[in-house]
Amino acid sequence: MSLNHHPNQDTMVQIRWLIRRDMPEVLRIEQESFEYTWTEEYFLSCLRQRNCIGMVAEYNHQIVGFMIYELHKSMIQVLNFAVAPEFRQQGIGRQMVQRVIDKLSQQRRREIVLEVRETNLSAQLFFRKMDFRAVSVL
Repeated sequence: MSLNHHPNQDTMVQIRWLIRRDMPEVLRIEQESFEYTWTEEYFLSCLRQRNCIGMVAEYNHQIVGFMIYELHKSMIQVLNFAVAPEFRQQGIGRQMVQRVIDKLSQQRRREIVLEVRETNLSAQLFFRKMDFRAVSVL
């Protein structure tokens, strides 16, 4: 697969709610992205919770990224987030995070919280570039 990509130009994707038939592609991205992966059962049990939301990024009818997050009274917590390795560094993750940032409001949810493994330097750098800051090391 080849994608003509020019540096400094984002690959435009459609961001939409995750649906059940997206799971095979989401699981593939999960397997390619993490050493310790969520199972399909874990994804589904999480998404059954009222405050848990899944979204995907789609490019040419292919799922190229996903994010699972929870809405809480005063914050949004990102639980799982990945972009397919062959689509990284193309602005897709930035577009997905921006979609969640847009859900913040002055009155209610004012922050986004997430955990990044200490060994996941690329994710740390990505979120730092998006103006996130580390608040603790677990």
